[in-house]
This record gives sequence, C-alpha cells and structure tokens, in this order.
Amino acid sequence: MLRPMSSSPATLQSYGPLQARDPDLEVLLTDGLGSFALGSLAGVPTRCYSGLAVSHQPPVGRWQHLVSPLERVSTGRGEVTLHALELAPNVFEGDGLTWLVGVTLRDLLPEREQLVGDVRVRRRTFMPRHSGAVAFLYEVEAREAVTLTLGGFFADRDTHHAHRRAPELTFGVEGTRAKVRGTRETRVSLHAPGAAVEGLTPQPFTQRVYFRHDEARGEPDHERGVGAALWQVTLPPGGGQVALVVGGLEGDVPDPWAAHDAEAARRLGLVNQAWEATGLHGDELVATLAVAADAYLVRRGRAGLSVIAGYPWFADWGRDTMIALTGLTLTTGRHAEARALLETFLTTLRRGLIPNNFLEDGTGAGYNTVDGALWLAVALERYVGATSDLAFAREALPRLRELLEWHVRGTDHGIRVDPGDGLLLAGEPGVQLTWMDVKIADWVVTPRHGKPVEIQGLWLSALGAEGRLSRLLGEPPEYGELLNQARASFAAFLADGFPADALSPQGEPDPSIRPNALIALALPGTPASPAQVDAAVRRAEAELLTPLGLHTLSPLDPRFRGNYGGDQLVRDAAYHQGTVWPWPLGAYIDLLLSRGEVNRARAALRGLTGHVGEAGVGHVSEVFSGGSLRPGGCPFQAWSVAELLRAHVAVARAEREASGP
Repeated sequence: MLRPMSSSPATLQSYGPLQARDPDLEVLLTDGLGSFALGSLAGVPTRCYSGLAVSHQPPVGRWQHLVSPLERVSTGRGEVTLHALELAPNVFEGDGLTWLVGVTLRDLLPEREQLVGDVRVRRRTFMPRHSGAVAFLYEVEAREAVTLTLGGFFADRDTHHAHRRAPELTFGVEGTRAKVRGTRETRVSLHAPGAAVEGLTPQPFTQRVYFRHDEARGEPDHERGVGAALWQVTLPPGGGQVALVVGGLEGDVPDPWAAHDAEAARRLGLVNQAWEATGLHGDELVATLAVAADAYLVRRGRAGLSVIAGYPWFADWGRDTMIALTGLTLTTGRHAEARALLETFLTTLRRGLIPNNFLEDGTGAGYNTVDGALWLAVALERYVGATSDLAFAREALPRLRELLEWHVRGTDHGIRVDPGDGLLLAGEPGVQLTWMDVKIADWVVTPRHGKPVEIQGLWLSALGAEGRLSRLLGEPPEYGELLNQARASFAAFLADGFPADALSPQGEPDPSIRPNALIALALPGTPASPAQVDAAVRRAEAELLTPLGLHTLSPLDPRFRGNYGGDQLVRDAAYHQGTVWPWPLGAYIDLLLSRGEVNRARAALRGLTGHVGEAGVGHVSEVFSGGSLRPGGCPFQAWSVAELLRAHVAVARAEREASGP
C-alpha cells in the first residue's frame, strides 16, 4: 500500500491518461533557494529547463543537473521502461506514456501512476525545503518479485543553454550513494528499506532529447545528455518502497518519506494560513494559488528574501517583486515574508532606485527601472495597513523620504521631477524604464519617454504614502506641497476621454490605448472624476479586455501585433504591442469594484480562473497571444499568480458583503 501522508491535502486534481500525456501541462516544484524541478505531468522533458536546476548562488547561479530519472521495471515476463524522453516530435525513447494510468496533484505535489500487467508503480515527486535536490518516491505493488533499475539522464550545464554535444561525465557508485562529476558534481542517493540493492558499474551512454516547447519559441530544440543506470533494487512479492534523491548541493535527505510528509504538511499550513487571512475558508482557488505563490518566494543570499519573477528562466526582479508582494504575502497572511521582501529592497536602494533585476550570474544588479521604487512605496503602505507594524514604518520612512528626494533632485536615466508641474519625467535614448521594457538590440520597442501615465499614478501614490505614514507616526509630511501640485497637473492626462498613455517631454499626449491608464486610475489618490473613470473603463472593455487579461495595445491600432510566438525577435516585437497580459487585469477589477460592479468583476476573472489548470498547472502564465489567446512566456509567473489571487479575494469579499449576513 502507498504509505499514507501525515495529513490530507486541501486541493486534489486528478488527470486521466490522455490529459496526463499532454506536454502543455507542466508541474513546477521549488525548494525556496531558487532551485526548481520542472516537467510535464507525466514527467516527459519538454524544454531545456526540464529536470532539476540547482541554484548555487541563491536564488541565481542555476545549473542543470538532471534531465530525467532513468526508470525500468523487470518481472518474470521481461523488462519495460517507465520513463519517456521525446527524441523528435511524438517519437519517444521509453514506454512511460504507454503504461500511464494518470497523475494526481495533492496541493500541487504530483503523484504519477503506471500499470504494467499486475505491477502498479506510483511515483511521488517533491523538493525537500532548501535542499537543492529532487526526490522520487516509488511505491510498487506486485504479486511476484520485481526489480527496479534506477539511474538518470544528466545534463551538467548552465540552465539556459542546452548541450550540442554530450558532456564529459564520470560516474562512481559506492553502496547506495553515487556521484556524477562534470563541471559540477551531482549527488544521487538510493533509499530502499528491506529490499535487495545491487550497485551497478555505470556504463554511460549518450541520449538525445528533443524539447518541443523550445522549438515553439525558436530556440535550440534538442540536446545530448548522458544516461546511466546506477542501481538494481529487487522487491519481494507484494512490492515495497524505494526513493531516489538527486541533488547538486552539499547535504543529504536522510529520510525522504519523512521529508515528503513535512513538505505536504507545510503546504497545507500555507493553505490554512491563507484561508484564515482571507476569511474564505474552503475556497479552492485561494488554496491552489496560496501554494503556487510560495514557489516564487526565495532566499537571497544568507538572510534576504526575494521573488523569482517567473519560472523557468527569470531571476528575481525588483519591479515584479513589489507588484506581486500584496498577492503573494499580504493576501495569504505571510506578513513576516512581506516585511523581509521590503527589507531586501530597501537595503539595495541606490540613488533612490531599487534593482530592476539581479543578474543571473550573481555579479550585481541592473537599476534601469522607474517604477520599481514607486511600487515599493505602494507595497510599504499596504504592508503597514495590513499589519499595523509601526516600528517598521518608523524604520522605513526615512528610506522612503530618501527615495522621494532622489526623484526630486534627479537620479539615473533622466528620472526627475519636472518643476513646472510636479510630475515625474523619465527616459533617455536606448533605455527602457517602465514595465513595457522590451529592447531588441538598439531598438526600444515601447520607449514611452517623458511622463508615462502609470508612473504618474505611482508617483502620486508614493508622495501620498509619505504623507499618510508620516501622520500615522505623528510626524509632519514633507512632500504635501509637491503632491498637491502633481495632483493638479494630472488633469493633462484626462483631457480627451481615455487617459493619454504618456506625455512627451514637450507635453504632447500619446493617444495609444493601453492598460497603463487603468493601472494609474486604480492606484490610491489618482485624481479622476467618476465620469472620467467610467469613460476609461468602457473604452478598455471595448478595445483591451479579453477573457484572460488586457491587450497591451488596442487591436484597432495599426501597430497591433496579434501573434505572440516564434523566435525571440518576433516575440519581443509583440510583447507589449497587443500581447495579452493577465496581471493588469487586477487594476480593471479594482475599478469595477470601486463602482460596485461585483458581478461584472467576477465574470472578468472566470477565464483566468479556468486557466489555472491549463499550462503551468496551479499557476498563471506570463502572457497570452493577442489573437489566439494561447499561453506564452513563462508558464509560471509571479505577478500573474499574485494579482489573480488578490483580485479573486477582493471580489469574493465584495460578493459576501453584497449577499448580506
């Protein structure tokens, strides 16, 4: 029998054999250090990031150690392969898909089940916390004695670049421990209580693996790894349990089954904490997204906390962290983590800016963002409002004032207050500063230099946060006069119905219909009349709204690009020119709720709610193609998850309030 878990899961999703074979359904496991294990539901690698990526400079410096475990089962009737690797489109090495019964996700922890005659093999996969390792727990039920052969297909490379030729690896097996040495060392251990174990003399072989998702992105679509069988485990009639643990860091997982129970209990604790924080006890979407949210919270260095913007290829980004902070931590009741995130980025302030991103190789950070620090001000005020942590407010207020002062006097990349109107100027040739930040060679696709509308909304919010926090602490505000000037000047964006997307440095309005106006209008303190908000909402509904988010540019605009797909040049050219993004939908929901349109807000979330089971299972994708609405970008995106969770909770509370006692 399958060893029972110490607690029942809060969420349970089951997939039959056809669904479980779908390569577009991917599962993500993380360890809180930036390491991750990624694969399709059935375990088939579909991209160069599939397998185990270990963070050697948490949360960056990620190295690919494993592509897939090697798995075979032998009975008196012969040997079959339980793994499956795609060699070319729909051509497989291994019969793992043939024997597939289905996959079950228990609080997003996957359990794969296969049936070979009368032999039933269940495999649970998880990452022990802060381990840099992935563990595979096998439960075998059989009438007769069976033998499991276990090993792996190893990569030994930077996680972003697939091997064109097989790496040179050496293998050593000593008892139930093995080491695979290349540029880095991979440690493999076997746990088989009560079973007969035979360590094999490894005979490495080259294995081609095709990555269908990389081909779709115009990236190199295959690599050559190295496979090797490491052990044979003979189980008596009735079956037994075996665990395979693969890792890239020092340390061990002495009892993988206890570690699995601990991880399952931790996830259930996250769900209960989120239910308590939201008051939505038993809400399945809250439960699923609370577990998903945890994947993005990662240790930075020895003590700090940060947010991975998206899996599998992003590192931690400041703008994404601050936008996602509310949904990932405050909504889920994780106040200590919210404070830790704020502390990480307050300590990295440089000339009033926070890092746009930390570099993947751990060598530093880029500070090319105008909105990251302003979102920090918004997140700080939300944190204090949610926690009443006045001690931290008093500690952070001088840093907030320092941030504002640098913006007033002028900081990097032309970011400075225009003394004529109190609004914030930003931009210089060749630099992209807002969240619409694509740059292709020397081409900044959406430069938005001057005064972007959402930046002004954030600027007003940051100035207002300083005043509100100052009064809360019994101190006089220092930027009240500038706030009043900027509020009066914001009227220039509202002159022609739908707010201008930006004002040029010369004050000329950009009439592009983009979601940035909704982001600005949904922020606290943005001055707009109900009629102006109504006009903006109606125009957005007519031209930007889709079932999964908002177009980044109106389809009526001649610059609109409806296809997001193909190679990087094609994708990046469309990234903010019509591609649908889910995270700005949160601002649209806020505006609907401010108008009392609760039913319309719930209807706007139905598509994304359904999408949670469509790509990165339990998560929300980064983007969708502007025409087909096919998921694209990262299948696991922090601010997408965070904003859906925040918006869903806000709507659920409004529904409950509307229904009365």
